[in-house]
Amino acid sequence: MAIKFLTVLCILASICSLAIPSSSNGLVRIPLKKERLNLNNIKAARIAGKQGKYATQSDFHNLGGSATDVVSLKNCLDAQYYGEIGIGSPPQKFNVIFDTGSSNLWVPSSYHNFLMDSYVHSRYNACQSSTHMEIGKNCNIHYGFGSISGLLSKDNVQVGDLAVKDQVLIEATNERGVPRVQTKFDGILGLGFPENSAGNAMPVWHNMVQQGLLSQKIFSLWLNQHPEKSEGGEIIFGGVDYKHFKGEHTYVPVTQKGHWQIGLEDFLIANHSTGLCVVGCAAIMDSGTSFIAGPKAMVAKINHAMGAKRFKSMECKKVLSQYGDMMWNLLLSGLQPDKVCSSIGLCYNNGSRHVLSKIIETKVLHKSGKKLAIGEDLQCAACEMTAIWIQTLLRQNKTKVKIFEYLNKLCDNLNPVGESAVNCDNIRNLPHISFILGNKSFHLTPEQYILKVIQGSSSFCISGFIPLDARPPQRDPLWILGGIFMEAYHTVFDFGYHRVGFAEAA
Repeated sequence: MAIKFLTVLCILASICSLAIPSSSNGLVRIPLKKERLNLNNIKAARIAGKQGKYATQSDFHNLGGSATDVVSLKNCLDAQYYGEIGIGSPPQKFNVIFDTGSSNLWVPSSYHNFLMDSYVHSRYNACQSSTHMEIGKNCNIHYGFGSISGLLSKDNVQVGDLAVKDQVLIEATNERGVPRVQTKFDGILGLGFPENSAGNAMPVWHNMVQQGLLSQKIFSLWLNQHPEKSEGGEIIFGGVDYKHFKGEHTYVPVTQKGHWQIGLEDFLIANHSTGLCVVGCAAIMDSGTSFIAGPKAMVAKINHAMGAKRFKSMECKKVLSQYGDMMWNLLLSGLQPDKVCSSIGLCYNNGSRHVLSKIIETKVLHKSGKKLAIGEDLQCAACEMTAIWIQTLLRQNKTKVKIFEYLNKLCDNLNPVGESAVNCDNIRNLPHISFILGNKSFHLTPEQYILKVIQGSSSFCISGFIPLDARPPQRDPLWILGGIFMEAYHTVFDFGYHRVGFAEAA
């Protein structure tokens, strides 16, 4: 599950390397590497987001027994945590996001309709598996970034050393809005409850329990919060690794099946209650998104406390105020928009600031059905966007005063639900953010909730809190606690006792 708003991707040129699996103490471990976020994959942190889907401690066995299995996770640019599984006989290998916010397993089918996808992603070929069983029923899942559809089938699934028999999966034949070519994962392995599963398919981990593959009905998740380390993290089925956390876990009961949803008792900024959860809040643990999402009013209060500003709006206004008159005169002289920004030194004609580009729809161009391609640099991007805006409005014979008034309003409306920038030099002075779960305060330091984004030779910082539009009718305000929270706190998902446990990550 996950969220859900905008999609930016892992870069093809930055390939996270997979090492050869190694075995230690009877566990399957895959060494993983981390790479940093940059402007072109900020939204990949939410790539697995699925907006609209939200609609006494037991004794754990030590690692090393056959009833416990580990799958190491790969962290691509701090945006996606994924690991390798096998499907079929002999096993066909796939990289999948282990997503606690959804419940289905899906991978691209050999009958997938996107030709370019075949050069980047593995595809499931049913004809090459001796254990494949056709179901033939159509199935589709809607995500915040798009949707997938395909056919249900059964086959054996290998997760680490565990072999799950007759697992129902979706062979995805169509994907709409899913940026397949530039993502590192092939599909998604949902770790949610059966109640949230499309096609009434039992989740993989549920079948592990039913087939007696696990000694305990739990799985635990560790996401490495240290970017300099090579390991991305581990998901462990049937137990925990004690070296991944400190102290004991605090357990909170699941309040609603379908998602790993728990009650959130309070929310604090700098140890002061906001009063925003007086009537109660809910939180969903979602490993499929890296950000923390919450109701707009609450997120606005957090970002205001840290002095955060929407970075697109900020850069847009900066370019307009400092270079607007110059751009106006150059456009009036007949210079084309793609030459204006290089003429004033904000963009380079040689394309060095345009190696990676993204598409942003502006309100002006949306009416004509056009889209504007902008470069990776923020000022260059804002300049190119502003130049086209000015030219478009000039053709409508509007006055300079009217045009600049309108452009200022457009800057204000840019990216209304997206990421917010903060001053990197001021991180140490920002407040701690705390969530009260199970009568215990779980703090996040500024270093934990602020994401540093590398852009060429420069860097900037963004808030890890984003607004969430979805709120189930007549239910408590909803939070999504994604990778930022789970990096700070080792998480145990206990199906046997229907609860979630948190302990400080080591």
